[in-house]
Amino acid sequence: MKFAIVLFALFAVALAAPAEEVQIVRQNSEVGTNGFSYNSETSDGQIVQAVGELKNVGSENEALAVRGAFSYIGPDGVPYSVTFIADENGYQPQGVHIPVAPVP
Repeated sequence: MKFAIVLFALFAVALAAPAEEVQIVRQNSEVGTNGFSYNSETSDGQIVQAVGELKNVGSENEALAVRGAFSYIGPDGVPYSVTFIADENGYQPQGVHIPVAPVP
C-alpha cells in the first residue's frame, strides 16, 4: 500500500512539473523520385539527419537504403549520438552507449 502511495505521489509531482516547450530551430527536407534527405534541430538539443536512396531501381531487388544520425541529451544530462544504416540488411545503429553483440 505504501508503494502505491509513493508511486502516486511521484506521478503527481511529474504531472505538476512545467513542461518545456520545444521549438524547431532548423528544418530542411528534399524529396525526389529516387531518394530523400532531411535534417532538423530543436531547441532542446535534438539533431536528426538522414539521406535515403533507392537502390536497384526497376529491378526485383529494388530497396530503400537510408543513412543517418541523431543526437539528444538524455534524462541523465549526458549527450547521446547514434549513427545508423537501414537497408535490405535491416536497421544497424551504432553509438558508444549501444552494446555490441559478441562475434560467434
